[in-house]
Amino acid sequence: MTMELTDNLNIRQFKSLVTPDQIKQVFPESDQAAHVIARSRRQIEDILIGRDRRRMVITGPCSLHDEEATLDYARRLHDLQQKFADQVLLVMRAYFEKPRTTLGWKGMLYDPHLDGSYDIENGLRLSRKLLLEIAEIGLPTATEFLDPIVPQYLADLVSWAAIGARTTESQIHRQMASGLSMPIGFKNATDGNLGVSIDAIKSAQSPHSFLGIDRNGQVIIAETKGNRYGHLVMRGGTDGPNYSSEYVAFAEVLLRKAHIPTGIVIDCSHANSHKNHKRQREALFDIADQIRSGNRSIAGVMLESFINEGKQSIGAAGVLKYGTSLTDACIGWSETEELINYLVEAVAEGLFE
Repeated sequence: MTMELTDNLNIRQFKSLVTPDQIKQVFPESDQAAHVIARSRRQIEDILIGRDRRRMVITGPCSLHDEEATLDYARRLHDLQQKFADQVLLVMRAYFEKPRTTLGWKGMLYDPHLDGSYDIENGLRLSRKLLLEIAEIGLPTATEFLDPIVPQYLADLVSWAAIGARTTESQIHRQMASGLSMPIGFKNATDGNLGVSIDAIKSAQSPHSFLGIDRNGQVIIAETKGNRYGHLVMRGGTDGPNYSSEYVAFAEVLLRKAHIPTGIVIDCSHANSHKNHKRQREALFDIADQIRSGNRSIAGVMLESFINEGKQSIGAAGVLKYGTSLTDACIGWSETEELINYLVEAVAEGLFE
């Protein structure tokens, strides 16, 4: 009698992958990068607990796909940071993993050639290279972590990270967040529910033990201390935006009841813009006016922004438009400058309240 197969029936093949340590040897963290990342993490922590009364602005493309345009944007943002350093901390979005509701391009890390070849090893190399290059420009970066293995490859170069609306309720991601070394923003659920994020923040504050890998790719049990800088990211929901003052006041009550001391970050995109990039300005203006009026709980904002406005389809890689998003539509650079300037003026006025 022949034994029936029961294992790995839907696996086409297994491929070996470079270990985190091997990739870090090729792209080691420089002294300059380490200084930028460590300093900016401390600054973000201070902003979140109100010790630093500036605000942070997490801005950049919906997802990265082009090294030249990414570094062009980073240099522009760094120049703007030098100008507005007393009012805001600018953090560049560097998103390499894209959550998909059904199917679609999953980001540079998984498909760097934009052709469905899924050269993940090259995607990890390119992602780490870009994070290093941005840090050496002098700019901190923000990302969203989806796969719990990825942080071992990239997390040492990231200053702020998000757990997305689709994964905030995931026990795996809450455990992962409890061991990460940077402040973690938990987005409210896609239906707008804030309670899920509050629970996630409290969970990530606590120690956990879970399965993972170490720098050598060895499967291990990770035992964490808990992350004290988890915080709420409000991004709207199926019923519409939640950036206005009444929603912020409601969030403040929930955070106080849960004894969570960190501030709120508000995403001007996604449901807060009705998924229309042109309406991010409405959210930003409202948030800035709340800050101008003396609001202390709003620690920062998020914008989806690139060099050129709008988005494009992947198509053939050779005919892509320079500096235009491949995933969600973004505002362009001139509008980005305008909105950051408006926020800066509001923060400056709020500092004297």
